[in-house]
Amino acid sequence: MRSKHVDIIKDKKLESDFEPSMKTLSRILKSITDKGPEPKTILSVNANLNYSRLAKHIVWLEKKGLVESTLEKSQIKVGLTKKGREFTSTLLDVDL
Repeated sequence: MRSKHVDIIKDKKLESDFEPSMKTLSRILKSITDKGPEPKTILSVNANLNYSRLAKHIVWLEKKGLVESTLEKSQIKVGLTKKGREFTSTLLDVDL
């Protein structure tokens, strides 16, 4: 089944002083790398983060072009972009 790209972040705003935690980014990216694209609720459980914290980091990652949201079987899933795979490969020192 084909997935459809969903522009979730179009109207999302982060506080101007928001600085993502590298530890949190690593947990999110590792979960997506290990399990593939996931819905945010499952991703929050797998990355051991509360949903609000995860959501802020996902918006930041989407604005940087590292992840994208897609619609699959009525679920919005978050997965890595090509740029995100390159970044994650460097950050986590893994081959993707």
